[in-house]
Amino acid sequence: MEKTMKILWGGATAASQYEGGFTLEKGLDTQDCRPYLPRTSNATEETRLLTREKIEEAKNEASKQYYPFRNGTKGFEHLEEDIEYFAELGLDLYRFSISWSRLFPKGIEEEPSQEGVAYYDKVFQLLEEKKIKIFLTLNHYAMPIYLVEQYGGWKGRECIDHFLHFAAFVFERWGHLVEYWLPFNEINAGYFSPYNGVGLLKGENGYQLSDVFQALHHQFVASAKTIQLARKMNLPGRFGSMIACFCYYPLTSKPEDNLKLVFEEQMNQWYCMDILSKGEYPYYAETFFKNKNIVLQITEEDRKLLKENTCDFVSISFYTSSVITVDEADKTAGNLVVSTKNPYLKASEWGWQIDPVGLRTSLHRVYERYGKPVIVSENGLGARDVLTEKHQIHDDYRIEYMKSYYEQAQLALEDGVPLEAFIAWGIVDIVSAGSCEMDKRYGVIYVDADNHGNGSYARYKKDSFYWYKDFIKNYKKENID
Repeated sequence: MEKTMKILWGGATAASQYEGGFTLEKGLDTQDCRPYLPRTSNATEETRLLTREKIEEAKNEASKQYYPFRNGTKGFEHLEEDIEYFAELGLDLYRFSISWSRLFPKGIEEEPSQEGVAYYDKVFQLLEEKKIKIFLTLNHYAMPIYLVEQYGGWKGRECIDHFLHFAAFVFERWGHLVEYWLPFNEINAGYFSPYNGVGLLKGENGYQLSDVFQALHHQFVASAKTIQLARKMNLPGRFGSMIACFCYYPLTSKPEDNLKLVFEEQMNQWYCMDILSKGEYPYYAETFFKNKNIVLQITEEDRKLLKENTCDFVSISFYTSSVITVDEADKTAGNLVVSTKNPYLKASEWGWQIDPVGLRTSLHRVYERYGKPVIVSENGLGARDVLTEKHQIHDDYRIEYMKSYYEQAQLALEDGVPLEAFIAWGIVDIVSAGSCEMDKRYGVIYVDADNHGNGSYARYKKDSFYWYKDFIKNYKKENID
């Protein structure tokens, strides 16, 4: 590794959580159907494991539920202002996603919505003017609801061709401007959060694992076909794959705890990336499928596509680590999953345990396993911020969090891990994808809105904004070639 290698520092949003603009020509997507529910023990589950009845209710204009993703944080209206803030921060890189249903409302149209095209034209133009590199996610937990109703979400193989049509338009229109491409956000979430990840509705008996893994297979094929198409078009950017990463620890040195860790880690963390990065189904999948009575339809053409169109880099979201045990133990929340509590770690108000050393450990494990450049495509602290009468936000807790994780990222780079970029999640406050609320804020830019969509949506700089701005400035000074 060259000594001059530097980390690109960035920020991220997702279309469904940020843009809003639902009353325009945009079609209804899966996130638009998730209601806000006051926090209870099962509120998060109810908003991410939707049934057909919940979809029908969401489509009913007379519904009394509040659907926060239809507002996002009104990025559609505040775009220019927000990008000015990104430029002031000195961001090297901005990660955002394209709303499939903003371009193709049902997902099946031949021609895109011109209003959607005009919006994204503006996004790309402003970023180019500010010389901010682009990390583009094509599918971030949102697909047109029409495809869910028509084909059963990604369970239907038809979604591959519709997605490829969407991707082809994005490539033709903006492909020359993108540095990093990501076909699917946190693709392994399709396993533990099937509605968000693969657009599956929850049936009376829950989810059928064969449907979940068939849907994931269709996403694998769609990712490979997307990469294949981009390479045929000679697009300048590189393509990655992304998983939610959890850095598993056994609770004790009990051999059974460690053995369970191996199996949990294989299917929850490595399975999807093994296929997308190595190009073939891993050995352990066959046994898992057999034990769970999972039968998949996989063609020889699929296998050839996967083998020949693997990713160029590996990206991870990392917020917290997970503890595994065969025994009963206290539980805590995590990124769309539940874990055993780690007695050595502090946690956020939402139960996510803070583990910067776990990030460094994970970066080593990921690079050792795949041997490809690594990007931290999501990291941040969800916390309750208070706006003072003087429009200030004193978020020392977020600054402390960022310092600790960024230090470990730089140490991993010094260790020899080729870490290309580190992207702060929710750089401007967005609706939480996990809990559908505004109270859980990640940004260094505050948005004046509450859980029910009330507020001015005005933007204010948090103390962490000034810290991150100085951090990036000083990093660049210290790492000039």
